[in-house]
Amino acid sequence: MTKEIIHTEHAPAAIGAYSQAVKAGNTVYLSGQIPLDPATMTVVEGGFAAETHQVFKNLKAVCEAAGGSLDQIVKLNAYLTDLSNFATFNEIMGQYFSQPYPARAAVGVASLPKGVQVEAEAVLFLG
Repeated sequence: MTKEIIHTEHAPAAIGAYSQAVKAGNTVYLSGQIPLDPATMTVVEGGFAAETHQVFKNLKAVCEAAGGSLDQIVKLNAYLTDLSNFATFNEIMGQYFSQPYPARAAVGVASLPKGVQVEAEAVLFLG
């Protein structure tokens, strides 16, 4: 099986030794997205809700570059620096996905790159 690197200018460029996503067969593994504006590569302002919206916009752009959509995500892992924001995260996620929802984990972490409050990675199935 070969792997195909997925890249789009509509999501932040990788800031390390990784790809935005890798497609293997009908499965696409999306790297973690933090709330960077892809045009400026700066963290969006406006607090946790604004950061969460940007994370989902970035994931959506990578899904579309791979030929899919957010609704084809089968697994999502979310990382929050403050789990008291979980209800807000859950509410915003519901604006980007429709049922049946993907499997998900939400993990509290001490810190994230660039001091952001939220990051999410996903597995997309194109089959």
